[in-house]
Amino acid sequence: MKFLTYLEANKKLLFKAILMSLVVLFILLSLFVTFISPEYLDLHISREIQENQTRNLDALMIGISWLGRTPVSVVMVFLTALVLVLLRYRKEAVFIVSTLLSGLVGLILKIIINRPRPSQDLVVLLEKTQYQSFPSGHVLFYTTFFGALILIFLHMKTIKYTVRIFLVATCLLMIFAGAFSRIYLGAHWFTDVLGGFIVGILCLFALGSVYVKNIRTAP
Repeated sequence: MKFLTYLEANKKLLFKAILMSLVVLFILLSLFVTFISPEYLDLHISREIQENQTRNLDALMIGISWLGRTPVSVVMVFLTALVLVLLRYRKEAVFIVSTLLSGLVGLILKIIINRPRPSQDLVVLLEKTQYQSFPSGHVLFYTTFFGALILIFLHMKTIKYTVRIFLVATCLLMIFAGAFSRIYLGAHWFTDVLGGFIVGILCLFALGSVYVKNIRTAP
């Protein structure tokens, strides 16, 4: 009980500590991918994941990854926002649309860090890719978008508890399946995926804090 009381009393401090830790972790990871060859870590993970490829699994991973393509993700975001508006969840619709900002953040970081994609002489390439590799834009978007949905579902008290748990679990599955698919398809290294996840969490913290604040101040 004392621990829970401490967390409640110091939640702002803990929030800032988590944010700073994630920023430091991303900086260290960026330095790692810049100066350390993929052969020391990433290549081993990619080969382990690609070791048992099948046609059915290939198709599944391509399908999951397809949702993260820029045109598809934009349509998915606006369709989700439209559904929320029709259900009279306007603040939630704005929150969902704001997740598209993660794409701009990812593009800027890709240009700055400028890490090459995995090459065909190192991994099996099942998907044609463009732009730089770090951080993974797909994972960044999946983490921000599906993370935003999780936050929305947790605040929708009108939905049955079991339904909310199912929806949250589905969103979590999509985040981790999307991350796995990027390595499986040879589009990214493990550290690219990890970087995308960290930046996605940071974007979700920033956008989600505004959303939660608006909910609490709403009449």
